[in-house]
Amino acid sequence: MNIKLSSPITLAIAIVVIAAAIFYVQSFKAQVSTNNNYNNYNPSLDADPQQNSLLQKAPELVGIDNYYINAPKGLKLTDLRGKVVLLDFWTYSCINCIRTLPYLEGWYEKYKNQGLVILGVHSPEFEFEKNYTNVQMAVEKFNLTYPVVLDNDHGTWNAYQNRYWPRHYLIDINGFIRYDHIGEGNYAEIEEEIQKLLIERNTSIEMGNLISPSISSPQVDNTKLGSSEIYLGHQFARTPLGNIEGFQNGQVVNYSLPNVTWTSLVYFNGSWKNNPDNMELVSDTGKVVLIFQAKNLNIVAGGNATLEILLDEVQLQQNSTGFDAQVVNNTATVHTGNERLYSLVNKDTYKPQKITIDVAGKGFKLYTFTFG
Repeated sequence: MNIKLSSPITLAIAIVVIAAAIFYVQSFKAQVSTNNNYNNYNPSLDADPQQNSLLQKAPELVGIDNYYINAPKGLKLTDLRGKVVLLDFWTYSCINCIRTLPYLEGWYEKYKNQGLVILGVHSPEFEFEKNYTNVQMAVEKFNLTYPVVLDNDHGTWNAYQNRYWPRHYLIDINGFIRYDHIGEGNYAEIEEEIQKLLIERNTSIEMGNLISPSISSPQVDNTKLGSSEIYLGHQFARTPLGNIEGFQNGQVVNYSLPNVTWTSLVYFNGSWKNNPDNMELVSDTGKVVLIFQAKNLNIVAGGNATLEILLDEVQLQQNSTGFDAQVVNNTATVHTGNERLYSLVNKDTYKPQKITIDVAGKGFKLYTFTFG
């Protein structure tokens, strides 16, 4: 785009704006650098906090009330002073969070006797994720043995000014944030940071060379991933529906499939109620269609229903089924119940394909599609 400056005054204004932008960016970079500046840092439990002024003190847990799993009620970060704490913001229907859980549990088992505590802060994205029983079932399903607290009102989330699932903070023995990581991946680096802080803590223990990561990181080629998370419901949706009827706030709409479908747009057939964060089947049966480009396809859904899965109008085969799908008599089905993430497709190619989900079960709720 060509920009024409019509006068010296306009030119002066532009220079001021550009200078302000450069100052803002440099300030942000300095802030990030400061958070990771450990020069002259004293790891002693008796260290003067003034010596650590370049580091950010980890905010205390806020608004947890009585929602604790694998932990005593009233647990605070100050109770963990003297330990290395990995604080993990997660929610149980987030596929990105789910893929990090084996690493977290692995590190906890490996280092808990050396002074590591992992604390899962469950900050819900959807209303159903606030249910204590649902979170407890997820903790059991994923075999998590470390403490988990429920941040249902996002008090702790806001205290950390967080905006991401998952997000990991490493907190040292004095309660200072020493490492901050957003999203999946970098598992070897995170483990090395854990080890560094444990070496600081256990200065009298000979740990030798850094141990190689507990669990190997899966190889994922994100450049081939052509689909991103799709939210449904008239309030949460970031993209329109493929159906011409579109979203209609709070209304029950009788949707019909068009003759042509486009990639990354969700299409419905049947009567569906437009809820704020989901689409709810009102008729006895319905259909959902989506063209996606990814190896794995998951949905966040709930309600007692049976889903029949087809890829490119052909029954999903056993070698392409997700963890929650099963093939019986050449028919691939998924049975839904509690609101959670369901793994439908796990294939060996990224090529675009059309998934058709035939739904039998009034009250089925579809919240999101996620991919990997």
